[in-house]
Amino acid sequence: MGIANGIRKHAKKIAIGERQTSAWAKSLQEAAEELPSPPVHRLEKDGLDISMAWAIIGIFGILGLAAVYMMSLILIPITLAVVVGMILGIAAENLSKMGVPRLAIAFLLSSGVALVIVLLVSSLADPLTTLANEAPAFVERTISRIMPYLERIEWLHITPATFESGPMSIGALLENTGSVLHLVTTSLTPALIQGLIFFAALLLFLASRVNLRKTIIMTFRTRPQRLAAIRIINAVEQVLGFYFATASLIYVGLGVVMTVIAYASGLSAPVLWGFFAFVSSFIPYLGITLMTLSVAIAGIITYDGFIVGLIPAAAFFTVHLVMENLIFPAVMGRRLEINPFVVFLAILFWTWMWGAVGAMLALPLSLIAMTIIEELLIEERPQPQLPK
Repeated sequence: MGIANGIRKHAKKIAIGERQTSAWAKSLQEAAEELPSPPVHRLEKDGLDISMAWAIIGIFGILGLAAVYMMSLILIPITLAVVVGMILGIAAENLSKMGVPRLAIAFLLSSGVALVIVLLVSSLADPLTTLANEAPAFVERTISRIMPYLERIEWLHITPATFESGPMSIGALLENTGSVLHLVTTSLTPALIQGLIFFAALLLFLASRVNLRKTIIMTFRTRPQRLAAIRIINAVEQVLGFYFATASLIYVGLGVVMTVIAYASGLSAPVLWGFFAFVSSFIPYLGITLMTLSVAIAGIITYDGFIVGLIPAAAFFTVHLVMENLIFPAVMGRRLEINPFVVFLAILFWTWMWGAVGAMLALPLSLIAMTIIEELLIEERPQPQLPK
């Protein structure tokens, strides 16, 4: 032990410079510095190796997309619950600062979401029932109104006899209504299962939100990486919360305006039209297009004149255009702008993957991806120069 301690102390003295090195050691060190550095052998990859690497990445990407598509029954409600939970993150943080327990916060917020959904469903029950009862008369009225315009298009070869017999007749359409109702009934059970998964996932996500944040942050080893993770999580919650809180208020106003337009224009179920205007506004481009076309068709069916029938659609489109291009940018600012082409591609992709719910999730998922990219590239952005 004494010999080992002496050797250790001797080495320590040499390391900190307390003992002068000999001329032989100094000449050996100088000779070692003059030696040429060993050649660095780089492994050159040809085009075939690079192609194989990209092929493997592509195969795993395709398998991942296939898994997302096949597991849509579970992934749709879970993804929706995570997005809604992150939107409610600011409210959860404020309640936590007030001393409310985490479990109580989760129960209050998830119950609030459930209450809003129940109120919407109950308010839409009567208009939907009325619309279902008037479906045969509505189909007949639609055919009689649109027939003059269809007859002008000669290459369609559509005449009044087309709707009197064959697969496009009113009788055939009413018979197919039974299959449609059967399809809706069979889809009701998966929808209920997804609803239960959504509320359970939302409750658990809100209850374990803080612990989940800590787990994600602690998976990184270095301090800068952990700080970046904290910054990204906070930025995502702030962007989603601010965007959807503001957008909901603006689109509620749009829904109220659409209800007034439908009521003043004599359209049936004005409350239903207002609700559709509110929901469709969360789907950029496609939502406003489908909503405008639907209002135009309803106006043409309601009024005898073609131009008069287009007035409700024109009024709704004008109001929506003013809100999207004047009010929305003035409130949101330029920090939440996304490339319209990217948003359009995201809507098409997620609609293809998950249907209508995917179309509604396309925008929040795009906002999350945009926020993560911006926070990761924050060091590469030009910083303002402070005065000296």
